[in-house]
Amino acid sequence: MDLDRQNRSSGARATLGAARLHRRQLLQSALAGSAALAVGLRAPAVLGQAKQFAGVTLQGASFASTFFGYLENYIPEFEEATGMKVNFETNAFPVFNQRTDLELSTQGSALDVINVTFIYSGRWIGAGWVENLKPYLEDPNLTPDDWDPQDFVGGTMASLSDANGDPYGFPWEAGAMIMAAARADLLEQKGLGLPTTFDELMNVCDQTKGMERVAPFTADKLHHWNWIPYLMGFGGTVFKDPPANLTPTWDTPQAAEAADFYGRLLSEYGPPGVLSFTDDQAMQSQKTGRANMRTQAITWMVPLAKDPDSRVKDTVRYGLVPSGPSGAFPGSNSHGFGIPVGSKNKEAAWEFIKWAVGKQTTLRMLEQHGYPSICRRSIIDTELFKETLTLNGQDVASLYLEVLELGGKGGYMKYRTVPQFPQVGDKLNKAIEKVATGQATGLEAMAEAQAEAVADLKKSGVQIDAG
Repeated sequence: MDLDRQNRSSGARATLGAARLHRRQLLQSALAGSAALAVGLRAPAVLGQAKQFAGVTLQGASFASTFFGYLENYIPEFEEATGMKVNFETNAFPVFNQRTDLELSTQGSALDVINVTFIYSGRWIGAGWVENLKPYLEDPNLTPDDWDPQDFVGGTMASLSDANGDPYGFPWEAGAMIMAAARADLLEQKGLGLPTTFDELMNVCDQTKGMERVAPFTADKLHHWNWIPYLMGFGGTVFKDPPANLTPTWDTPQAAEAADFYGRLLSEYGPPGVLSFTDDQAMQSQKTGRANMRTQAITWMVPLAKDPDSRVKDTVRYGLVPSGPSGAFPGSNSHGFGIPVGSKNKEAAWEFIKWAVGKQTTLRMLEQHGYPSICRRSIIDTELFKETLTLNGQDVASLYLEVLELGGKGGYMKYRTVPQFPQVGDKLNKAIEKVATGQATGLEAMAEAQAEAVADLKKSGVQIDAG
C-alpha cells in the first residue's frame, strides 16, 4: 500500500509540509553526525564517469511490492546516469517464483537481475543458479569501499549467503514479524493489554469477540509462514535438523496442538472469508477496523498507522509476536537482488544492485516514502528511522530491529531456506485449512501432511529417517 499517498491529501498538506521539513532536518543532523553514512551517500563512482552502459538493456524481475512502486520513481535517474535502459517486471508472488525457477533451472539469459526469494534462496544458491557476488565486492573497479556490504543487518544476509559466508544477493526487504492490534481500544475497554503469550492471545480473542462487530483475529492464507511461530512456540519444528536432516517432524503432539490452536484462531475469531485472504485483504480487514489482531511482517503493519485511508490510526498498537511454552519465534526473512548465472549483462546488473540497495537510495525510500523494511544498520540507527517508525506514539523501530537480530542469531529460520521447503510448504497450507474448516483434527491433518511430505522428499532423493 502506497504510504506516500499522504502527499496527495489536500487536507493535510500543511501538516505534512512541516513533517517533511522536520524529517529533512533530522536527516541533515544524522548525516552530519555520522561520517560513515555521509561517505556512503556519495554517488557510485560509475555515475561520475562516461555512460559506460550505453546501449545495454537490463531485464529485471521480482514479485510485486511497495518497494518497487517506490523504486520506479528513481529508475529514470539511474538510466540517465548510466546510459542503460531498465525493464523491470513485477508479478504476483507465486507467478514470479514459478517463472523464475524455470528460467534459472535452464540457466537462460532472459533475466539479468532478479529477486532472490527467501523460500527459494537455498534452492537457487545451492544449485549454482545465481552468481556469487564476492568477486564483485573484491574488485575495486566494480565496488567502492564506501558501499559497505557489512552495513546490512546480519539477519537479512543469512538466507542470501552460502555456508562459507559468500553473498549471492543483497537485501531490499527485511520481513520482521510483529503483532498489531488495530483496535487496541477494545482491549482497553476490557482491561486487557496486548497479549504476550499464547494463552493471553486466546483469552483476548475470547474476551473481545463480538465487540462492535470486530473480528478479534485476522491472517492471510500463507500458513507455512504465519503458522510456524505457533508451531515452534509449542515446541515443534519443521524438519528434524535442517539443513543436515530434512525429515519432517509434523506427526507430533506439539505440531497437532499448534495446528488446533491456530485453526481455532482462524475459525472462531477470524472475519468471514479469512481462509481465502491475501496479504492485502488481511491488511484491509485491519485498516477498516473489521478485524483486530494479526501477526505478520512489519511491511503490512505500518499502513495501519500511516495510510491516510486507515480508520485505525488512533487505535493501533504494536508488540512482539506472543510466546508459547517453548518461547517466542517471530518470523524473520529477507528478499534480495541477485544475478542469474545466465545473464549476459552481469556488470550492469551489479551496478543496478549497488544503486538499488545503496545507502543513498535506501535513505530516499525512508525519507520520501516511509518505507519501513530497511536492511542497512547505519540507516536503522538514525533518528529519522526511529521517527518514521514511531507509530501512534509507539517505538516500533526497536521491535523491528529486535526481531531481525533474533532471527539472525537464533538460527531457527534456516528451515525455510533449504531447497526442499517450497515443495513441502504447500502441504502445511492444506493441513491448516483442513483444521480451520473442521475437516480434520490437528493430529489427523498433520499426520496426513507428514506422510505426503515424506513421500515427496523421498522421490526427490532426500534421505529420510525411518519412522
